[in-house]
Amino acid sequence: MSASILVVEDEPAIQELVSYACANGGYAVRRAGSVQAAQEAVRAALPDLVILDWMLPDRTGLELLRELRAQERTREVPVIMLTARGAETDRVSGLDAGADDYVVKPFSPRELVSRVRAVFRRRAPQHSGEALEFGPLRIDPVRHEVCVNDEPVRMGLAEFKLLKFLIGHPERVFSRSQLLDSVWGDHVFIEERTVDVHVLRLRKALQPSGVQHLLQTVRGLGYRLSLRPE
Repeated sequence: MSASILVVEDEPAIQELVSYACANGGYAVRRAGSVQAAQEAVRAALPDLVILDWMLPDRTGLELLRELRAQERTREVPVIMLTARGAETDRVSGLDAGADDYVVKPFSPRELVSRVRAVFRRRAPQHSGEALEFGPLRIDPVRHEVCVNDEPVRMGLAEFKLLKFLIGHPERVFSRSQLLDSVWGDHVFIEERTVDVHVLRLRKALQPSGVQHLLQTVRGLGYRLSLRPE
């Protein structure tokens, strides 16, 4: 599944340009033309990244950015500010408010997509589109391939998505609810125990390659992908 980007821009021509560039880069795009529309879109489904215009018709993008950073559900969502305000003080204000990057109009669509990928590499490597490696594991999100020591491993889509997320955040422990929100989306209503089923299936898929031990259970907390002994 492609990473999702919410484009918050009120100028139709720029909204179309940004949306087309992101879609052409392989991302799933949703659009909003105001802060209110963006809030509704975020409530409906948490995006993987937000491209946010500074000047919007109802409120400023900077205010929305501060709201996103203040709420636990949206605190970690990467945000790229897109604005005509290029003064140093404006850049500082945007970055201090929690923006991950700051793109000044006019801009190159190719550069914007490149910056999106760079932010994903820093904040959410599983969405960068680049191959990820961890120990003997290698996962190629574009080709939808998993290899262990260059030997292919077959698994279901849900297990692939779970492994892609964990390999993008190695050595970190995630609870069942965090994995549900991050892998399946916080707008999807399934039981937390479903995670256990997919973890079991993923271990079975990795077992013939002898690396099932990398997917570890941390008692009372959740799961992690780790090279350390359990």
